Amino acid sequence: MKLDLTSLKLFVRVVEEGTIAKAAELEHIAAAAVSRRLSDLEHALGTSLLLRSNKGIEATPAGMSLLYMSRKLINSLEDIQIQMQEFSGGMQGSVSLHANISAITQFVPDLVKSFLQKHPRIRINLEERNSLSIARGIADGSAEIGIFTRLPHNADIETFPFRTDRLVVLVHSEHPLAARESLSFRETLDYEHVSLYQGTQLNYQLTKVAGEMNRRIKLRTAVSGYDAMCLLVNVGLGLAILPETSARIYRLPNAVVVPLQEEWATREIVVGVKSRQALLPAATMMLEHLLEAPVSG
Repeated sequence: MKLDLTSLKLFVRVVEEGTIAKAAELEHIAAAAVSRRLSDLEHALGTSLLLRSNKGIEATPAGMSLLYMSRKLINSLEDIQIQMQEFSGGMQGSVSLHANISAITQFVPDLVKSFLQKHPRIRINLEERNSLSIARGIADGSAEIGIFTRLPHNADIETFPFRTDRLVVLVHSEHPLAARESLSFRETLDYEHVSLYQGTQLNYQLTKVAGEMNRRIKLRTAVSGYDAMCLLVNVGLGLAILPETSARIYRLPNAVVVPLQEEWATREIVVGVKSRQALLPAATMMLEHLLEAPVSG
């Protein structure tokens, strides 16, 4: 037996509903036919996928793995159908764009808006990822274009200069460092930090520099985004290091921005693709738009 989409859809439905009878009812197929397809699926894969009991049906560890993969496959196929329908309605393509939080909070929204004003029949699928994941995603084909902070990676991709940003220190207005005109990173290490989670380029950069000083960052709390970081600083829960534009857009009443003295505080944001020559037309237009757009401000 070869794997087929119908059997995978029935498998997913059975796991979600917990009984063959309910899944069969929802899929408008006889319960016996569902049971037979599941048995054939287990035989074809050579492993048990379901645990059957008087309480219902649960997935085995192998079944859970198949569940995740099947959902991903089904969603991908549905996305193909949607995109092809959009072509029939006049859509001219789509672009998969991954960007890190620094790029999204500083540059991406205006650029996506201006691109879609020029090309209203192209759809942009924008996802936020950390810089390393973006580089890997471009390499494995899950993203056509990525915007991320330059960092060491082994991904086989092409990168192009895009923008720079400048890291600053954000502190509460009553913090001991609030009155300073500028600060060294070493001085911040005497105080508690609010930081992005591990895996982000910023966390990697700051942890690396602290280690080179034989110091550790005093972590008060870790957050997933600059909005949470800024709000925590605004109520006095530590200081934060983040891009200046990201710090200023929130207009926090109880926090002040202090420049960071180090040269490495100026960071390079790049645009990456697997191969510029191999891009589809919509992605090519998006890449050209990103690289040719004037730097604002």
